[in-house]
Amino acid sequence: MAGLMDTPRGDRPTIGLVGRRNAGKTSLFNALLGQAAGIVSDQPGTTTDAHRVNTEWPGVGPVTLIDTAGFDDTGDLGALRVAKTEALAKGLSLAILVFATGDTEELARWQALRAQGPALPVLSQGDKPGRATLAAALSEQIGEAVILVSGQTGQGLDQLRQAVRALLPTEEAIYITGDLVRAGDRVVLVMPQDQAAPKGRLILPQVQTIRELLDRAALPICSTPETLPAALAALQAPPDLMITDSQAFAQVAALCPAETVLTSFSVLFASYKGRADVFAQGAQRLLAQPAPARILIAEACSHTPTSEDIGRVKLPRLLRKKLGEGVHLDIVGGDDFPSDLSPYDLVIHCGACMFTRSYVLARIAACQAAGVPITNYGMAIAGLTGILSQVTLPDGSRLEAPIDKP
Repeated sequence: MAGLMDTPRGDRPTIGLVGRRNAGKTSLFNALLGQAAGIVSDQPGTTTDAHRVNTEWPGVGPVTLIDTAGFDDTGDLGALRVAKTEALAKGLSLAILVFATGDTEELARWQALRAQGPALPVLSQGDKPGRATLAAALSEQIGEAVILVSGQTGQGLDQLRQAVRALLPTEEAIYITGDLVRAGDRVVLVMPQDQAAPKGRLILPQVQTIRELLDRAALPICSTPETLPAALAALQAPPDLMITDSQAFAQVAALCPAETVLTSFSVLFASYKGRADVFAQGAQRLLAQPAPARILIAEACSHTPTSEDIGRVKLPRLLRKKLGEGVHLDIVGGDDFPSDLSPYDLVIHCGACMFTRSYVLARIAACQAAGVPITNYGMAIAGLTGILSQVTLPDGSRLEAPIDKP
């Protein structure tokens, strides 16, 4: 069980409970977890922020179950909570709408969730009189079976779990290293251990990549930018692949043998978590004329920046050097992501190791709907340091030269 619980959150399917205030979401949340993880009360709006718990779903494996604030919350704070819930719902692997009454607002919410992706309808408080009749009426109205549940008695929980197993999308297995690795390949991983690196451990993309290389029977060779020359000199022949942290792109590219494929953790995660083709186009836009004047930098994890922070220090420095001091940069972290992207000329996203692929795809879709190009750290830094054409994507292709206009 320990191995399951250690699965990174970004690799777990996300199942979210959505509904109005006092619909019984938190009671169902606790019942599905088998513990009092959330506070239950008759006071509307008890759940104010999304509550995430990693758990194991029988027959599915590791998942993240999320309890959300009511979509009918009121007031200025309520509007902010609703906006958070709506943004979160767009990236769920599966949404469970907890009906309370089946009124017009709930039915509209159901249609919106169904349009976004997989969703299941349930009716709460199934132990109360008249609920079975309402569930039957709702099922006929929406054309799908509404599952009658009770967080108090456990009614319908087994049926709900079975429905989740049947409906939860099973994504095709995607390798972080894509088509770049075969059994026996020597792969040099260049991983700076500076102030931005967590003391005593490697960051998640590095750990996941090393584990995958071992699983694929490749031969990982770990180094820092400082020890890279010694690592290359110790090899009898040039390595088949070099994977570098984005911030060391230029330094590593200068040392990379001509016959060795070069890429970065961030470029690899562009495909693993999102769409490398879209990010590549975004990188081209970064270098095109006219240059973007306002850029949003989006990080998956919130943290206190250091003097060597890549997203809040090094990348902004490169952007200002290339685009001028007048470029306007906004930086957001975690779930914060503007609903209105129209003010921006470009979005630069981190590698998103803490997000699920569906969540990143939802952000990409939001950018495309707004007509705003999006790229990620690795591709942006490769462009800004002049080595974009040397970078290899996970499918083995090279990035094209920058376009001349947006």
